[in-house]
Amino acid sequence: MGRWEPDARSRLERAALELFLAHGFDDVTVPQITARAGLTTRTFHRHFIDKREVLFSDADQMPALAARLVLDAPPELAPLDVVAQGLSTLASAAFEGRLQQLKQRTTVIDGHDGLRERELRKMERLTRAIADAFEQRGVDDLTAAVMAETTVGVVKVALRRWLRSDGEQPLQTIMTDSLTRLRDAFSGTGSPSTSASQPAGQTVDKRPAPRVDRS
Repeated sequence: MGRWEPDARSRLERAALELFLAHGFDDVTVPQITARAGLTTRTFHRHFIDKREVLFSDADQMPALAARLVLDAPPELAPLDVVAQGLSTLASAAFEGRLQQLKQRTTVIDGHDGLRERELRKMERLTRAIADAFEQRGVDDLTAAVMAETTVGVVKVALRRWLRSDGEQPLQTIMTDSLTRLRDAFSGTGSPSTSASQPAGQTVDKRPAPRVDRS
């Protein structure tokens, strides 16, 4: 019987991220990761195909989760309300408690061309899964595509805000705020942006200019 190795997956993820940050993704090997984690390469390959999978182990889970949230939403909800309801669950199920891990992951991916391309493909798969789910709800393909792109866009923007603020606000709050800003922008109820030539806080005098007597 094999030796029990508690929390092996998390230990491997932590070790890999620490090494990627210290030495660069390309210069880290699987034996180095397992040595740092105090585990064997056989254990590593029980959890991950290769070292890239440490960064993309949720590539299959995220599309499936997002699609299920769309399909399970009450049938009477409008598409954008389905997105609003799903974002809350997505924030808690996929990202809660992973702030530091996600910050490290983002740093590693941002610094590597091949990993950035892989992240883009992951987002494309997520977008396609959400669009397919909306179509299964009976939404036309154009609306489904717009809702999918909107959802993924809000997730990406909210995640970046959350990571840069070091978790100052809950991710769920940031996602809700990001979607609200989007709603307001399209409905015309959002606050107008300050003109670049107008100092912040200065009001614009909208009174008509005085008439000049040219007689």
